[in-house]
Amino acid sequence: MIYTIPTKKGLGIEIWGTRDDLEYLYDIVSKFWNDPSLSPIKGYEDKNHLISGFSYEIRKASYGSRLTRTHSHYSFEEIPYCGFQVSWVHIIFSIAALKYNMKLTKSDKADIAMFLHLEYWIERAMKDYEPVGAVNLLPYLDDAIHAGNENLYLYMRHINSTFFGLKGGKKSFRNLAHLLRTAVFSTDEYNDLQNFLQSEAKKHNCKIEDLELNDDDKIYEIEW
Repeated sequence: MIYTIPTKKGLGIEIWGTRDDLEYLYDIVSKFWNDPSLSPIKGYEDKNHLISGFSYEIRKASYGSRLTRTHSHYSFEEIPYCGFQVSWVHIIFSIAALKYNMKLTKSDKADIAMFLHLEYWIERAMKDYEPVGAVNLLPYLDDAIHAGNENLYLYMRHINSTFFGLKGGKKSFRNLAHLLRTAVFSTDEYNDLQNFLQSEAKKHNCKIEDLELNDDDKIYEIEW
């Protein structure tokens, strides 16, 4: 069974499952990105960048290359479990992008059931970590993020680096809902970042999708 727990420092979640569980999740996620026939759709490649990182971590975890346990957190029966860590921002944006892409291709009840299952465990991890902050985050699992944004990946990177800069803890977690307003269509925060990206693209004589955020690598040297 796929399940999640919050990381100790509150920067994200750990996603756990048996190897078979993670391979099954990987197969489902793979259906909803990197489809060459959909590449001409504006913004599709941008979402590929976003989902690819999430998909990569699932795959590496299924090989036992990330986190491992001799049993799950909910059983003493010795069945090997594998897992990986992902930030709140990355998992919330990944779910938004995957749900958006589901509208572009064929899905079935098994796909929908898996995403509902994953959303349930993400919500549970939020509430387990800090119930007050969790309440304010729930709308972002329910379409508050403008997933049709053609620059969704850059928005995710910007919010993620800002969140990591807060260094974790419950105070940072409670502030996350405010940071995520940047991804809500037509908010002042959304428009400010869009204007900044347009300005940077003009300055460097390129398209917005060709920009690369100048993150400080030290921000990502974190204790989960």
